[in-house]
Amino acid sequence: MTRRIFRAAMTVALAVLLAAMTLIVGVLHGYFQSRTAADLNQLAAAAARGAETDGLDYFDGLRVSSRLTWVAEDGTVLYDNWQDAAEMENHSGREEIVQAQAQGRGTAERWSDTLEQKALYCAVRLDDGSVVRAASTQYSIWAMAAQGLQPMLLVLAAAMALAAVLASRLSRSIVRPINELDLNDPDSGSGELYDELTPLLTRLRLQSREIRRQMEQLRQRQKEFTAITDNMSEGFLVLDTRTRVLSNNSAALRLLETDETPVPGETSALVLSREENFRRCVEEALAGRRSERMVRRENLCRQILASPVVQDGHLTGAVVVILDVTEREQRESLRREFTANVSHELKTPLTAISGTAEILENGTVRPEDVSHFAGNIHREAGRLIELVNDIIKLSRLDEGGPDGSDGAWETVELYPLAQSVLEQVRPAAEKRSVTLTLKGGPAQARGVLQILEEMLYNLCDNAVAYNRDGGSVCVTVEQADGHARVTVEDTGVGIPPEVQDRVFERFYRVDKSHSRGGTGLGLSIVKHGASYLGASVALHSEVGKGSVFTLDFPPVTG
Repeated sequence: MTRRIFRAAMTVALAVLLAAMTLIVGVLHGYFQSRTAADLNQLAAAAARGAETDGLDYFDGLRVSSRLTWVAEDGTVLYDNWQDAAEMENHSGREEIVQAQAQGRGTAERWSDTLEQKALYCAVRLDDGSVVRAASTQYSIWAMAAQGLQPMLLVLAAAMALAAVLASRLSRSIVRPINELDLNDPDSGSGELYDELTPLLTRLRLQSREIRRQMEQLRQRQKEFTAITDNMSEGFLVLDTRTRVLSNNSAALRLLETDETPVPGETSALVLSREENFRRCVEEALAGRRSERMVRRENLCRQILASPVVQDGHLTGAVVVILDVTEREQRESLRREFTANVSHELKTPLTAISGTAEILENGTVRPEDVSHFAGNIHREAGRLIELVNDIIKLSRLDEGGPDGSDGAWETVELYPLAQSVLEQVRPAAEKRSVTLTLKGGPAQARGVLQILEEMLYNLCDNAVAYNRDGGSVCVTVEQADGHARVTVEDTGVGIPPEVQDRVFERFYRVDKSHSRGGTGLGLSIVKHGASYLGASVALHSEVGKGSVFTLDFPPVTG
């Protein structure tokens, strides 16, 4: 803008200077022309008086810059101070001569062959009818301008230099208030602004306030959106048509297990994960089709959902949602495994019962063997009942605990409870010469007596069942750091480290060849019971040396 104002000021200054100089030259030309005509009239009148008085003698020794000519009444040139009169043609037809003879004075402007330029003539008639004429070169306005060109150019250059300085200062002074205007805060003006800018400033103020309000709303919505998305367990990616990430949350990077931090609008989503199923989901969504695939890695499972984004009938990108379905898949796997195990565990005793009953039904059993086969049926039926009871116990624990009057919470003395449990497993221990020992002293825990008894029974029963012949089982009850602790230690086969996390799974057995009967649900009942009572169960075991199970109960309050 400063340059435009400067150029405009210089153009105006130049136009004014040229117009002024043209006007001045025109005025001077007219002034000099009238001045020259007056001088020529005076010179012609003086020469006429001299010629009447002295004749040709008057012209002898006369020194004038203008041309003087004496013409007889018949047009013969009597005298001329610039040319030989004898060689000059008759002047009776000259305009100024004719006019002077008729009116006493005459003037004319024409090209002079003698002067070889335009000349101004003034003629005066004498009493004898002759005419004295004075002539002078008549400069045109262009000739006059050409003669003064050099000084005019010098004046023009000086004037333009001065105009440039003034125009520069003027343009800066005009633009300075506008340049100092803060468009982001029009109200902060210094008071030097032009009145003509008031409508613009008013509009800017209104727009600035509206923009600030909208920006504040956008920032607030962005904060809310970020707060929501960052606290989502699901990950999401918003992609453009070239797979570039436009937006994402932290969960997406965590679920994709990438250290890459995407730059919005630059980083490709395919850089975040090299999994084939992830890439196919993105490609299919950007091809306009909804896609759903699973990405599995070690013990992790991710579900990828990708949908195209269409606006006004045109594909503009895709939205990718990443779900952590590891726990769901594990539960589904456990459910399938549980179903298969239950089917297997139920099928074994039922097959034995069915087979034995079929033999008895066919009458092929000798009378003395009936009791043996009936014993088999009774034993397998008991095993079946035990299995069903354990399944019911687990089901109740999954649903929040036992039902009925047996589910009331109370403060339980653990030492006599452990003593009672050891008496229940003593017959099985004596069959294998396993020594049972109870150590410690009084300790109290809040819980459901039925669940506590089930937990201790299963730990002690396993300690006997998976022990070596002649081994030992030691149960320690103690009050430690304000809370009760029960430790069941055996000298059995031990549990390998790689499967110690799995022994609490339903129907899981470390080694089928070492199975001592049971339903395979004992440790699952211990784990679920501890979870229900707010207790914790820990395992320490070495293969060939035995295992130690520790139950820690929360402190008794109230």
